Amino acid sequence: MATAQQKPPGNVDTTNADPYRIMQGHRIAHSKYGEVNIRPYTYLRYLNQLGYASSYVDGFGKTQTVDRRQDIQLNKVSIYFSGWAFDPKLTYFLYVWTSNASQGQGAQVVVAGNLTYNFCKYFKLTGGIMSLPGVRSTEGNYPFWLSVDNRMIADEYMRPSYTSGVQAKGEVTKKLNYMVMLGNNMSTLGVDAGQIDAKLNTLSAALIYLPTTGEYGMFNGSYGDYDNHQKVATRFVGHFTRSNETRQGQPTSDAFENTTLRVSDGSSIFAPSLFANGVQIEEARDQMVSLDGGAKLKGFALEGEYYWRKIDQFKTTKVDPNSSLPFDKLNDNGFQLLASAMVVPKKLQLYTTYSRIFGQYGNPSEVRTGLNFFPFKHTISARINAQLIFMNQCPVGGLAYPYTVGANGTGFNLDFELNF
Repeated sequence: MATAQQKPPGNVDTTNADPYRIMQGHRIAHSKYGEVNIRPYTYLRYLNQLGYASSYVDGFGKTQTVDRRQDIQLNKVSIYFSGWAFDPKLTYFLYVWTSNASQGQGAQVVVAGNLTYNFCKYFKLTGGIMSLPGVRSTEGNYPFWLSVDNRMIADEYMRPSYTSGVQAKGEVTKKLNYMVMLGNNMSTLGVDAGQIDAKLNTLSAALIYLPTTGEYGMFNGSYGDYDNHQKVATRFVGHFTRSNETRQGQPTSDAFENTTLRVSDGSSIFAPSLFANGVQIEEARDQMVSLDGGAKLKGFALEGEYYWRKIDQFKTTKVDPNSSLPFDKLNDNGFQLLASAMVVPKKLQLYTTYSRIFGQYGNPSEVRTGLNFFPFKHTISARINAQLIFMNQCPVGGLAYPYTVGANGTGFNLDFELNF
C-alpha cells in the first residue's frame, strides 16, 4: 500500500547547493554547462539630518537652502547573479540595483553587469559596466566599508564612478597586482548612450602592493580588521584617472550614484554662468591621482588616502565674446584617515574618521564616529551600523547618501545591512 510522502524537515537543503559562500550567495543551479549563484543585498536606514543648518553660503557668496530629511528607507535593494557559462574561465556578474530613496529620479533602477574571461592569474579581461579603479573604494571592495554604502566626503568628491568599458587585471608578482580600465566616461548612471562623446578617452588604473602578508582581508581592500590578522597586513596603492568630460555627458545632481565634476563648494562646473556671466563650460579634462596605505593587526586598523585633482583644457560657450573664465585650471587636493578597532572579535567594531578637501572655493571637512555590531555568529554579512557625522561645508551629496550638499552641523544614520 502506498504511503503518503513525508515533507522534509524545514532545515534540509533541498537545492543540493554548496554551503553559503560570502559574496556569491547560494548556488541554485550547476551542470556541465555552467552554474548560477544568487545573492540579495539590502539595508534599512533611519536618517536624521535635522542637525544640519537650514542654509549655507556657497563659494560665490550666494545663500542656498538645505533640504533636511528625517525618514526611514529600505534604501537600496540589489539582486546579484553570478557564475560561469560553458567554460569555467568564462564568468558573468549580472545585477538589478535600485535606490528606493531616489524613486522618480534618473537611473533609480539599474540592470547591468559584466563578463570576464580568466586567461590566467596574470591576466583577466572583463567587459561591461564596472567601477573605474581610481580610488580604493572603487577597486571592488564594496560593501566592506566602515559605514554602510556611503563614502567620506574627500573620497566621494574625488572618485570616478561606474561606466561601460573593458578592464584588465591580474598579478604582476605574488604581492603586486594591477587593474587598468578603459571606459566611456566617468559615470554612465543617468546618462544615455547619445549623451556620451565619441572620444573613448576615460582611463583609470591601480597598482596594488601588499608587502607583508600578500593579502589585505576580503578582496584585499576591505576596511577595518574584522579578519583579526595575527601578523601585520599592509597595503600601498597608487591610482590614476583621466577623462575628458562634457556637460551633456554628466549625470544630474540627483542621479543615482551621482558623480559629477564639482568645485569645493558643491557647485557643478557645468552650471551656466557659474564662474562668469554668460560663460558656460561645455568640456573639460579631469586628471586625478590618489595614494592609499594601511595596516591591520589583531583587530586594529589605521588607514588613509590622499587625493590630488586637476581640471583643465576647458571648452566654453559665451553669450558675451568679451567674457572668459577667470582661470585656466582648477586644482584640488584632500585626504581621509580611518582608525578602527574590533573591541569584541567578530562582534563589535568601533571607528572614527577624518576627511578634508583643500579647494579653490572652500575647504570642507568632516569627522565621523561610529560602530558596527555583527549580530550573527562569525559572519560579516549582516550588521547594524550607527554613526554620527560632524559636517563642515559638505560639497557632495544625494538622496542615497546620509549627507547633502552644503551640510553644516551634525547628522545621524542607523542602518541594518544584509549581504546574503
